[in-house]
Amino acid sequence: MQIALIVMEVITSIALILVVLFQSGKEDGLSGAIAGNANSYMNSGSRSTLDAKLASATKWIALVWILVTLGLCLI
Repeated sequence: MQIALIVMEVITSIALILVVLFQSGKEDGLSGAIAGNANSYMNSGSRSTLDAKLASATKWIALVWILVTLGLCLI
């Protein structure tokens, strides 16, 4: 059981790192406010964008990672 949890820990760790690295940065800051941002009100509400899917995947993978880590601590 412990070996299976360790393997799951490694897989979820790598998946979490990759999903976070694939997300685009949000560092527009002041230049984005002055020049205009590509994420306007009309297209930012859509849940079908890649960034929205990656953000959702980050939450779920992080939840699985936390549960696996707690499982390893209890064994």
